[in-house]
Amino acid sequence: MATVKEMRTRISAVKSTQKITKAMQMVAAAKLRRAQSAAQNSRPYAERMAAVIANLAAGVSGDGAPKLLVGTGATQRHLVVIATSDRGLAGGFNSSIVRAARQRIDTLLAEGKDVKVMTVGRKARDQIRRLHASRMVETFEVGGSPSLGVAEEVSAKIQSMFDAGETDVVTLFFSKFQSVVTQIPTGKQLIPAEIVAGAKPIDLKGASYEYEPDEETILAELLPRNITTQIFSAMLENQAGFFAAQMTAMDNATRNAGDMIASLTLQMNRARQAQITKELIEIISGAEAI
Repeated sequence: MATVKEMRTRISAVKSTQKITKAMQMVAAAKLRRAQSAAQNSRPYAERMAAVIANLAAGVSGDGAPKLLVGTGATQRHLVVIATSDRGLAGGFNSSIVRAARQRIDTLLAEGKDVKVMTVGRKARDQIRRLHASRMVETFEVGGSPSLGVAEEVSAKIQSMFDAGETDVVTLFFSKFQSVVTQIPTGKQLIPAEIVAGAKPIDLKGASYEYEPDEETILAELLPRNITTQIFSAMLENQAGFFAAQMTAMDNATRNAGDMIASLTLQMNRARQAQITKELIEIISGAEAI
């Protein structure tokens, strides 16, 4: 059994850890407000762009349709892009994204597909390379906060691989922020571009219009930008989800530290009482012997 001095040292160490987890919880809560606002503000732009693409795609068909819209016509070669955070201490936030991506990879491999993996975030890189290191083609780091520059680099690499015929289908995995306690691992197809079913038509208040230039030219310009937008939006969603998960994880850690301190304090008091009782018995026994 540990001595009173050892228990006192252990309690002091747990109290120091509790202070750290409490501070991290407060920092995550402060950063969550800005990250949540950024993620929510990015949604209307991404959704509106998807709706515009859906409306344009309705008037495009045949050989003139951009490849980013209709794909190569094959589904043999897949590129799975996994976006997580660079840091941990957020419970199962990063692991849930990687788990969803791994399930997709395993399904594709079972179907005989060729699969390559690209990661955005150090945690995705560290986890996925344990099983699929040979399939990894590129890794990117998010940095302190999501930036459009990183999203553009990822988008450029994806498009260069598609243009080179190295992939037919590209799917992005990230965590969609829903609330402080709920983040949903999500898979979104980037190539061929997903067409929003039942997209709301553009309201021109009775006016008629025609595209200038034509739909194919506009889509050829808009689709690469849409890939960048979707990646950047996913990074913003991840950041909000990460801080929410970290805040919850640190709150749980702080509570667990408090419970451990209470338990150790009780054990220390019992050990100290037992030590005092033993010393008293020794004193009394010595006095009686005299």
